[in-house]
Amino acid sequence: MPPQYSWIIPIYNEEETLREMYRRISAVADRMDGLVEFILINDGSRDRSLQIIRELHQQDKRVCYLSLARNFGHQMAVTAGLNFARGQVIVVLDADLQDPPELIPDMVEKWRQGYQVVYAQRLKRRKETVFKRFTAYVFYRLLKSLAEVDIPTDTGDFCLMDRQVVDLLNAMPEQNRYIRGLRSWVGFQQTAIRFERNPRFAGDVKYTFRKSLGLAVNSLVSFSKVPLRLSTYLGLLSAALALFMSVLVLYWRLTSPDSPLTGFATIAIAIFFLGSVQLISIGILGEYIGRIYEEVKARPLYTLAEVGGFASQNSNSNKRQK
Repeated sequence: MPPQYSWIIPIYNEEETLREMYRRISAVADRMDGLVEFILINDGSRDRSLQIIRELHQQDKRVCYLSLARNFGHQMAVTAGLNFARGQVIVVLDADLQDPPELIPDMVEKWRQGYQVVYAQRLKRRKETVFKRFTAYVFYRLLKSLAEVDIPTDTGDFCLMDRQVVDLLNAMPEQNRYIRGLRSWVGFQQTAIRFERNPRFAGDVKYTFRKSLGLAVNSLVSFSKVPLRLSTYLGLLSAALALFMSVLVLYWRLTSPDSPLTGFATIAIAIFFLGSVQLISIGILGEYIGRIYEEVKARPLYTLAEVGGFASQNSNSNKRQK
């Protein structure tokens, strides 16, 4: 019998949290009104995460798992789980327990009311640094103002999606994936469940500043053309300033021929300004061209080293990676 619910949990070096995470999701699943499958995706972990996942699979056949051949990143691990999910209701949550599984029954209730996407919206981030809270606040509001689709603020990948939505996401072949943006792009009835985000149960933060910055750049480039237009605006601004400067230098030359303002300093400032505009524009173009290059290669989104608990799907694993 196929499961009613599929819970997708990407894992990267989470040996300290896995058993507690399993205890909590099992307690919630036991209260559900249908069969639940737990899809654990080992994203190239270097610790004992895969071994613990295998042990959980042996003691509970609801636990299915995918082990990626290397670390492909959080978004690709979620994508792999979506490809293999068999349920009519799919939930994505993190293994660090910052996304409380106890919210899932409330999400399911919203789904029964007719919503096809139910996302968890953070009201508060407990025990996070001021810098982290500030940068997250700025990023989500900047993305919302620049993106061509309405991406809710203060939301992560913790969400519930209907089978119809997941089938559409699986049909999208793009390489640079931003799941929370894609689920907004597909449309359908969507609503929020608000919660206060807890600190990690154990272990170190996996989303470093560098990874968070990369995800932010990817989201902006994937869902907005404003950065491309920015280079045009900078070019127009530099042209206007250059014209103004030419008039000003001519005025100084006629009224104060011995003024140092008409010499090397003025020329150097103009050169540095125009050079910076050109470099910014080239960098923006490079971001978009780099993504075009990734798309045209059409490589598989991920590769699998091991699959457990998907007996009926093993023969189709190659097709599902594309």
